[in-house]
Amino acid sequence: MELLRERAADAVEEMDLPGCDPARLERTYAQFALVNRAVSGWRGIYLRQLRPRLRAGSATTLLDIGCGGGDVPVRLSRWAARDGLRLEITAIDPDPRASRFAMERHRAARVTFRQATASGLAREGSSYDFVVSNHVLHHLAADELPEFLAESAKLCHGRVIHNDLRRSAVAYALFFAGSWPFTGSYIRKDGLTSIRRSYTAAELRAAAPPGWNVARHSPYRNLLILDKNASTNTGTNTDKGAAGG
Repeated sequence: MELLRERAADAVEEMDLPGCDPARLERTYAQFALVNRAVSGWRGIYLRQLRPRLRAGSATTLLDIGCGGGDVPVRLSRWAARDGLRLEITAIDPDPRASRFAMERHRAARVTFRQATASGLAREGSSYDFVVSNHVLHHLAADELPEFLAESAKLCHGRVIHNDLRRSAVAYALFFAGSWPFTGSYIRKDGLTSIRRSYTAAELRAAAPPGWNVARHSPYRNLLILDKNASTNTGTNTDKGAAGG
């Protein structure tokens, strides 16, 4: 598909515009929970990447950068609690609209929501066992990616996991066919734009600094991972193949 041959880095998602319709934006944040549950693959990431490193007796800390409507950190918290594991989650987003929605929607959740930036937390000297993000990388301009990765690495003393879309014609076609029920929001149009803006595994591997590894994750996702405790980390970034999900 010619439309997807190259990354559409300059394409704009309507929900990111300051003047977008607030009612449609609220519905978008609410519908994110359904979309992420269906296709973001976080259950597999939790089972393979997070749960083996969690403990029952002492707390493990996790930071979610760019949490949007807040559904992903809430689900991670619930899964850990059901497994009898202690996971303390801080979820941040620089957009006041997203932060307000998440705080109001998930008041009872065991997640600390903040309107904040990664750079702001880094200046505070914060540090976490895990740093994660969901569908953030494709929003970044090429010159913003290295700084974002450096900030997330600075905030982490364990493992960083950035989960993002992987651009492909099949992913685009499936989302086009399956997203028609999401009316009254920006989900369908912006979701298709997001796929066009996203990286292939090879593109992300080329864009990532040394030390970061790219793993393909199902369905149609890239995981960009930095393991700061890996003794075998040699400063290269490689495609490790399927990561399950």
